[in-house]
Amino acid sequence: MSNLSVTIEGPAGYLEALLWVPPTNPPPLAAVICHPHPLYGGTMHNKVVYHTARTLHRHGLAVLRFNFRGVGGSQGAYDAGRGEVADASAALDHLAAKFPGTPLLAAGFSFGAAVGLFAGCEDKRVVELIGLGLPVNDLDARYLRLCAKPKLLIQGADDQYGPKAKWDSLVAGFAPDIAAATQVAFIPGADHFFTGYIDKMEQVVAEWLTQLHPQLHPTEP
Repeated sequence: MSNLSVTIEGPAGYLEALLWVPPTNPPPLAAVICHPHPLYGGTMHNKVVYHTARTLHRHGLAVLRFNFRGVGGSQGAYDAGRGEVADASAALDHLAAKFPGTPLLAAGFSFGAAVGLFAGCEDKRVVELIGLGLPVNDLDARYLRLCAKPKLLIQGADDQYGPKAKWDSLVAGFAPDIAAATQVAFIPGADHFFTGYIDKMEQVVAEWLTQLHPQLHPTEP
């Protein structure tokens, strides 16, 4: 693994980031992963973010994690999601410049899932999406009903911020083509943070990725 500390030029100042570069260049895909809520201790070092990044990188993807504005060494201040979407777009720009022509994947956990999915649905360079622990209780996720890109949405079955009943209501409004492109996976027994179920979460990510890209084979951890 090539682990590079990088600096991204964001709309509110520089953003601190880590880039994992695979041995194959160009990589088959390049992914941005967004971290949980900045006001509640979320950083790019969050365990769900890290393990998702590790799984994607093991399958040959370039993976970029970054700190939102005001977190760690990133400049700026929290902007209630609006500025953070712009930060995610800046991270996607960085990957697109680093790996020209490589399709992009946008992912995130919790608050980062809301930000990453929104930015990724809007960005034509992004071809696939992963959302983990999307807090559908606290946000309007109806935009997903218009996003036909292949997407994986992983929730803990005991996630208090994204209960299955709320998800069922949201997905019921998906048109057939949107529903066909969307996989919602509930992990029994898991809470919002996938406590004790990180391995299962990694397995779900790996299985979905290799279904879409059968040519990808994982390396050893």
